[in-house]
Amino acid sequence: MALGNRIPDKTLLKNVQSRLSKKCSSSPKVSGDVRSGEVTLNGTIKNEVERKQILRAVSSVEGISRVIDRIKVEVRPKTA
Repeated sequence: MALGNRIPDKTLLKNVQSRLSKKCSSSPKVSGDVRSGEVTLNGTIKNEVERKQILRAVSSVEGISRVIDRIKVEVRPKTA
């Protein structure tokens, strides 16, 4: 399924989405877009711990050459 050593973006996107669904069950608001082996992550998460888990999971997908992190952390109003 790979072209030479390159995995098609459609296949990478499926693999990224699968990884996101496993790691982000509590934050289904994160999505990825793949172009030329680079994945751009967008969405909103609850905290930085979640970001690290997501980045680690996505960057370990075979064929991903770079992860562009555009994920935002939800800002919650402080309660008095």
